[in-house]
Amino acid sequence: MPTRPGRSVVTLLAGIAALSVPALASAQSGNVEGRVGRLESEMRAVQRKVFPSGDQLLQPEVTAPAPTTEIPGSPASSAMIDLGARVSSLEQQMSSLTGQAEQNGYQLRQLREQFDVYKTATDAKLATLIAPPVAAAAPAMGGGDDEPAPIASTRPSRPVSGKPTADTDASPAKAEPGRAARLAAVARPTGGEPVEDAYLYGYRLWEAKLYPEAQAQLKKTVADYPKSRRASFAQNLLGRSYLDDGKPSLASMAFYDNYKKMPDGERAPDSLLYLGQALVKLGKPADACKVYDELSDVYAGKLSSAMKADITRGRTTAKCK
Repeated sequence: MPTRPGRSVVTLLAGIAALSVPALASAQSGNVEGRVGRLESEMRAVQRKVFPSGDQLLQPEVTAPAPTTEIPGSPASSAMIDLGARVSSLEQQMSSLTGQAEQNGYQLRQLREQFDVYKTATDAKLATLIAPPVAAAAPAMGGGDDEPAPIASTRPSRPVSGKPTADTDASPAKAEPGRAARLAAVARPTGGEPVEDAYLYGYRLWEAKLYPEAQAQLKKTVADYPKSRRASFAQNLLGRSYLDDGKPSLASMAFYDNYKKMPDGERAPDSLLYLGQALVKLGKPADACKVYDELSDVYAGKLSSAMKADITRGRTTAKCK
């Protein structure tokens, strides 16, 4: 007959079985804990991406239970259920954060597209406002014998200029008796700074009402020193010279170029103000009102009280609503 195992062997096997249950539970718990730790780490990375400032970080809805002393041989089902709940909660939060990040990216793209559309529409509208009239209308606008009244001037701070250039605009010196003497009477600046001397000479020519000569000099100043702060002054004064010379169409283009190409220039706001006046002379008061609106919107915080008063007078002249 086979021998029955002794009492000591049976006792040993029972002890081994009792020890294997908590060991298995511990191994399973460690596996789930690893998953939980990995998910928590990934969720924190997503939170840092969605909320860079770190002031809206979400906390896990299910936290790890307080550690308890387990009695060998007791079942581990309660700990496994808690860990499973934590995993499910973390997965839901990660899904929510990922969706929020995608939504934020989509809204940012929409804002950029809307801004591009607005910028394109604004540029096109301003370009249309200063479109030159048909050639047949030019003589009627500027061919009168009466010299237009000078526009209220914004005095340029320390005006400047340089050597004049031969230009077809200077031809009146040959046709008008005494013009050569008037031109010779305008002193050429010798301050030693080319850009300042160049602008000042153009300013003096404009002040002497030698408009064609002033226009040639001011255009040369802008071409020679496009990066200088005086480029904005010269371009604005070029438009005023055309306006005083009875050429509102050319004046409107000169003013618009100053605003478009040098919007941060010191005379860009003045150019918009005079652009409104040029448009009124061209018989476009409604367009002048739009320009005054643009001036008030773009340079709202930079307008002096005198400039605001000029805008009010301009809007009154154009009969803006």
